[in-house]
Amino acid sequence: MTAVGFCGKWFISTCDKKLVAVHTKQNSEPFIFDCSTAEKRPKNTKNDNSDDGALEEMGSDTVLAFTVSPSGNLVALTDDTKRLVLFHCEPSWQCISIRWVARRCTTLVFSKAEDELLVADKSGDVYSFSVVEPQRDGELKMGHLSMLLAITMSPDDKYIITADRDEKIRVSHFRCPYNIQSFCLGHQQFVSALLVPSAQPHCLLSGSGDGTLKLWEYESGLRLQSWDLKELEETPSSKDDKEKRPTVCRIISSPDGCLIAVQCERVSAVQFFTLDLVGKEKLMPHSRLSLPHCPLDMTFDSEKQLWVLMESNDAPLQIFSHRQGSWECDSESPELRTVTEVFMPHWETIEDPGPLWPHHGMQFVDRAPWVVVLDPVWRILCHVG
Repeated sequence: MTAVGFCGKWFISTCDKKLVAVHTKQNSEPFIFDCSTAEKRPKNTKNDNSDDGALEEMGSDTVLAFTVSPSGNLVALTDDTKRLVLFHCEPSWQCISIRWVARRCTTLVFSKAEDELLVADKSGDVYSFSVVEPQRDGELKMGHLSMLLAITMSPDDKYIITADRDEKIRVSHFRCPYNIQSFCLGHQQFVSALLVPSAQPHCLLSGSGDGTLKLWEYESGLRLQSWDLKELEETPSSKDDKEKRPTVCRIISSPDGCLIAVQCERVSAVQFFTLDLVGKEKLMPHSRLSLPHCPLDMTFDSEKQLWVLMESNDAPLQIFSHRQGSWECDSESPELRTVTEVFMPHWETIEDPGPLWPHHGMQFVDRAPWVVVLDPVWRILCHVG
């Protein structure tokens, strides 16, 4: 999995088996965690729920997903060998714990209180791992009948919101998840991305393989608006492409919540929206950033600059700023030079970085995935089958 994110002023990237963190403002030593050299599973580790039996040691150590806590002080990742690694990154990086999950995971998220880490796996189960007691085993929180592709929390930690491969978005009470508050129904294909915008904590944005971005009032399950992303493409579609729908693989918001950025699989552009609940048209197109290559992942920094990782061996990482109504590339940014110097050697060791969402037609993840959250579902499915 190849993904990017920010933890405070630390730029984070996952490249194959490694997590690389570079401070963008200080001359600090970069932090690198290599899953291939990390602690191995003890022989006597309790893993009664594992579905892999004797094959459990055959994982590739590839990072499947990572996420950053709301405060930016904590980072967690999970890999193909079923590790769950928890880090503290401020004031300095430290590996707090390495625990083990029952099955390979698709997405993970911290609670807003940062006392729990929720991990969703390929079977549709969600486990809760304590952050306060970082050595404690995970506990089963809730289950689903289909693989989970995205998970997020309401800002008050009241609800856990999950999306699966069967078009459904489920809103459950966090403390008693068997109590379902609502369903957000309307997508025609798998739901691949979720976001609760920081500026509108009672709203939910969702993206899907049906090529739409939808806005919900998630507590009631009411759909407020829907955008067909195909209609916003700048170049006319050929006859062969008219029926193809862009798969949404990432939804993020700027730090102030004013801009929503949407990334689609195999589309060399990022579509931006604004969100305002006062007017009739609540979710409105803002601008569109055309890219020289298809994006693999993207993230905002604290200064509202958009960092984009692309399918390019020469300059895979770029920064874009919105000035005077248009997006401009900051190729001479000192922060970009600092990060690129550390990032590129790890990028170059990957024989074929490939897209987060490889070429096939069915369906990870804050993205996400992750983080990303995610959340990066297609890359995960390549590993979990």
